[in-house]
Amino acid sequence: MAREIQFSDHGVILKLSGWTAFFALKFKINMPYSTIKHVVVDYFDAPAWMLRMPGTSIAALNIFEGSFWYKNEWYFLSYERKVPLLMIELSGHEKYRYVIVEIDEPASVAAELHRHLERP
Repeated sequence: MAREIQFSDHGVILKLSGWTAFFALKFKINMPYSTIKHVVVDYFDAPAWMLRMPGTSIAALNIFEGSFWYKNEWYFLSYERKVPLLMIELSGHEKYRYVIVEIDEPASVAAELHRHLERP
């Protein structure tokens, strides 16, 4: 898959590669653990009035890649199918309020992320 979550001592890094990075116009997003407020795996329907800034969206095919602005908040979306997605809510991040990505085994990744967040 063209999306990978990496864990470090200080945070989570979402790495994008190939066409996914090309269409998202972004190669990685750093999310310090201190900015991660909530993590869940669920379905997500992008609101019709989200502004793409920059990125790629083909709503009819459920493809969203890149940065989007909606209700005065930045979202980073990276998915191409209607499947359960890893949804990370941030607080105090340099740009994003939500990072929502399609990734292999999202429940396992969310559980691992919860373990990292529970560490003292």
